[in-house]
Amino acid sequence: MRKIRILLLSLLFIQFLPAQDNTFEFLRLHSSPRAEALAGNFITNTDDPSVMFYNPAGIFSLEKNPVSFSFLNYLADIKVLDAAFSTEFEGIGRFGVAIKYLNYGDFIKADASGNKLGDFGVNDLALLVGYGYQLHENFNIGANAKFIYSKIDDASSTGLAVDLGAQYFIRETNWVIAFSVLNLGSQISEYYSVSEDLPLDIRLGVSKKLEHLPFKFYFSFIKLNKDVDNFGDRFKNFTFGGELFLGKALTVRLGYDNQKREDLKIGTSTGLAGYSLGVGLKVKEYKIDYAFSSHGSVPSVHRFGIVTAF
Repeated sequence: MRKIRILLLSLLFIQFLPAQDNTFEFLRLHSSPRAEALAGNFITNTDDPSVMFYNPAGIFSLEKNPVSFSFLNYLADIKVLDAAFSTEFEGIGRFGVAIKYLNYGDFIKADASGNKLGDFGVNDLALLVGYGYQLHENFNIGANAKFIYSKIDDASSTGLAVDLGAQYFIRETNWVIAFSVLNLGSQISEYYSVSEDLPLDIRLGVSKKLEHLPFKFYFSFIKLNKDVDNFGDRFKNFTFGGELFLGKALTVRLGYDNQKREDLKIGTSTGLAGYSLGVGLKVKEYKIDYAFSSHGSVPSVHRFGIVTAF
């Protein structure tokens, strides 16, 4: 069982491998079922506190005191917890706090000769504090401060980073244009005196709610900073998604991640890799979200979450 876990863990991170070596790759994992269903197209969002994982500028548009929570039993029995909360301080502005936590389970500890020495655990943690501000009625900006911690057995690493973001609204035609820079920072302490870069991610996206149909579409370029041989290859990292609103209580979602589909291709087979879908159900003051995402030959992922406000 543990050999299977290690194999799946290796396959999992293939989709996150950039051109250079990075640490804290867990920061690339999606942070809510709604974002998962939309293939990560969330930098234009304005009504879900999980937006601060993607674009801190979205914090400003939140109302009341929203809180989101999601739990994922990921590949190889990896447990993923995400939570976010936002509130407004009168005269100061709107703030948000969030946490991302991963537990990878237990692994066998052995010496170079294969002698078992017991078990060890692996954990990742990110804590965020964000602030959103309105420069103009059509232009919001925001920033996160992020503390990152990772532990493998008795070795650990810490890091500090910031996220920066902006959203521009063309309200008369329901367009939102957004830009974000995620994980801009560095390690503070290394695992074994080996310094690595953080998974910097520059994103640009748009969304539009259609005027005569109950539908909203999203499109984003991600990892625009990734090293590529040809300039045009930089734009292969695109995602798109859509939400179909079936009344006030039910929403159906679909997403596609082009680079993820390429990364998970095995031979000529891709299956449904890169595709995701989900539903959102509103019950009184609660929004219950579900997402399904395919990883091709690797088992698919099901995620659940809830959002409310008080």
